[in-house]
Amino acid sequence: MFVIGTAGHIDHGKSTLVQALTGINPDRLREERERGMTIDLGFAWLRLPGIEGEVSIVDVPGHERFIKNMLAGVGGIDLALLVIAADEGVMPQTREHLAILDLLDVRSGVVAITKIDLVEPDWLELVQADIEETLAGTTLAEAPLVPVSAVTGAGLDELRQTLAERLRQSAPRRDIGRPRLPIDRAFTIAGFGTVVTGTLIDGTLTVGQEVAIEPGGLRARIRGLQAHKQRVERALPGSRTAVNLAGVSPDDLRRGMVLCAPSGLQPTTVVDARLTVVRDLARPLRHNTEVTFHTGAAEVSGRVRLLDADALDPGQSGWAQIKLFTPVAVVRGDRFVLRSPNETLAGGTIVDTAPRRHRRKHAPTLATLAALAQGAPEDRLLAALAQAEPADLATLAARFGATADDTRALLDRLAADGRIVAVGEPPLYYTRPGYDRLTETARQTVAAFLGEHPLRSGMPREELKRRLEIASPRLFASLAARWHAEGLLEERGATVSLPGYAPTLPPRQRQTADAFLARLRAQPFAPPADDLPDRELLGYLAEAGLVVPVAEGIVFDAQAYRQLVAGVVELLRTQGTVTLAQVRDRFNTSRRYVQALLEHLDERHVTRRIGDERVLQTLPPELAAEEKGESA
Repeated sequence: MFVIGTAGHIDHGKSTLVQALTGINPDRLREERERGMTIDLGFAWLRLPGIEGEVSIVDVPGHERFIKNMLAGVGGIDLALLVIAADEGVMPQTREHLAILDLLDVRSGVVAITKIDLVEPDWLELVQADIEETLAGTTLAEAPLVPVSAVTGAGLDELRQTLAERLRQSAPRRDIGRPRLPIDRAFTIAGFGTVVTGTLIDGTLTVGQEVAIEPGGLRARIRGLQAHKQRVERALPGSRTAVNLAGVSPDDLRRGMVLCAPSGLQPTTVVDARLTVVRDLARPLRHNTEVTFHTGAAEVSGRVRLLDADALDPGQSGWAQIKLFTPVAVVRGDRFVLRSPNETLAGGTIVDTAPRRHRRKHAPTLATLAALAQGAPEDRLLAALAQAEPADLATLAARFGATADDTRALLDRLAADGRIVAVGEPPLYYTRPGYDRLTETARQTVAAFLGEHPLRSGMPREELKRRLEIASPRLFASLAARWHAEGLLEERGATVSLPGYAPTLPPRQRQTADAFLARLRAQPFAPPADDLPDRELLGYLAEAGLVVPVAEGIVFDAQAYRQLVAGVVELLRTQGTVTLAQVRDRFNTSRRYVQALLEHLDERHVTRRIGDERVLQTLPPELAAEEKGESA
């Protein structure tokens, strides 16, 4: 399936030529027919010799005021039909349309020199020479010139043959399983409902398929498909397609939205791009210039941040980050054009659709952008990952502009070569340098924590997760497990430590600890609550299993704590319930200690309070282990 797009100055006979070739008047609006000029996009189709199926033609307006409509039509074409009238030759909109085709990298084209019935042969030769000079240095420099007259029919057969020859040289439209239909029209048909039209790219659509419309997150179902007013069950890449949608109103749709598979596109307001300034622009394109951004059928305002220069001269290329004031649904590799209100400024290729804000004139950033644009597939995928790590498969496929299967195959090769690291299941991917940096940061963070808290055996897991700014608990758990397996860090329950690290008490603190433990053991069920050690030493003793803090200011010797817990459980098993007073009497202690103990056991879910009584909820693990050992 192929699409031809017309281009050229107003009143040079584009629509007349299309009608002569196809028998279809592409001017669909009454105002267009009355004024004799194309205002919005027109559509027609024809058959060409040696080309399977019908070829679509998008007829675009030539008037300067309607350039934005022209841009909406040329984004998905396979071949440009540049129309130049013999009686006027190259005109301002001829040059602007040619510049746009050049910026969009449309390399296949044919020049139709129309209205030859109005000029003499000598004049036609001068016009042809002028056209060849104008085309020099553009993507259409090698385009054949075909003189025609839509009035007499002269040259029309040769034009059809030339169009067919050029299309036979065109690569077939790719099908990467990611259908996108940039919407150039949305309307209602009585008895059918909402209909959108556009040129389908990157995949197929089928009747009954669930689809999304982005930006906006709308959802709909395909009720019917048409190509050239014929119903089809399946629309192919490269076809001009009308889609009848259920579940969405045309009032919710606008030109520039994209119909796609659910989760197929993530709208963005920032893109990184390689852009080139129009050669005959009268002035440089400067940093922070406000522009209108055109891609596919979308047109939004934005601002250009030049990354490697303060200004780009006419014909010069450079790197830019474009901040858009309204979201667009695009993928890496999409072409775009930048305009001011009255002229075309520049255009180029999107290399990243979800970039971070970059430092200007930053060599590593510029090198990454170059890799994204020009490197081998593996290098381009690595560059995309470096800007988004950690990233999952879907995110990378979208940023890389490939199918999930192709992206996964590249990721598998990169992982086998050790150039990336896959963490968790389903995996999140890091570049090897990115993973190594994160690992070293984690080790340094744990080491710094242990330096600040020398009596701790490890750093709390949640504290490390927070300092590493890892939002996902699953990702952190996978990283910690991997670091443990690699011998880089050691998981110790609720803490993470350096391998083999063990805190030791200096002699002075050892004396303090021994004296404290002696006081606890002297009054095991009513331990002293004053003159407690500092938090670090107390934490050390708790981690070492020598004491058990149950409340602020109340700490039991570990052996006494086990006796208290066993006694409470025994009472509960014997009586079914227990009160605070009963526990107090059992251990000949005060209400203060028993209340702290029981509330502590409530928090551990060993007991559950019902009014003034407690019932047994769960056997504590330490007792369960002892009983299991005894039974064994």
